[in-house]
Amino acid sequence: MSKLMKIVKRIFLLVLLLLVVGLGYLGVKIRQNVQQVVTYETEVEQAVKANNIPEYKNLVLAIIYTESKGRSEDLMQSSESAYGKRQMIGTSKESIDTGVSFLAQSIKKADEAGCDIWTAVQAYNFGLDYIDFVKGRGGENSIRLAEEYSKEVLSPLLGNTDQKTYRYYRPQAVIYNGGFLYSNGGNMFYADLVKMNQQFIKWLK
Repeated sequence: MSKLMKIVKRIFLLVLLLLVVGLGYLGVKIRQNVQQVVTYETEVEQAVKANNIPEYKNLVLAIIYTESKGRSEDLMQSSESAYGKRQMIGTSKESIDTGVSFLAQSIKKADEAGCDIWTAVQAYNFGLDYIDFVKGRGGENSIRLAEEYSKEVLSPLLGNTDQKTYRYYRPQAVIYNGGFLYSNGGNMFYADLVKMNQQFIKWLK
């Protein structure tokens, strides 16, 4: 074996080792996050029953994972839907009660509009008007529709009339558009993130 081939082999093995270590670390962090989130399972179970959506307990846990990984008082980032601005909620119970109530509204409206559950989940991030937008375009959420709404409706409504973007390096974003979101346009990958995190909850809870 030539000296060059030995060097190439060593580099390959080093990269492989780093990849294995990195994936192992990521797996440990994901498991830790899931275990943190499920400490709120009892409160979530009570809230989903009170709002007549008991079958969506794991979905709510996945939203908590997506929003805060269970490491904030405002677990579901419910402050804006309740008060119109951030950091107004100071207890986990209020956050869960408010967030689950809003999700229940979104699910009910999506169901009445003939839209899928992921439209309701994306509307948790975008607002309920997104459901009407999807209803008129087939009734099924997709990243393409979410991008159109973010770019053409939500971000201009909130002041981004120049379609400014910022970097966002989640795998879903990198694969789809190289990794960016529209400023003031919410997160067009939100439903996909929640869907992925729901699988983590299912596997690791």
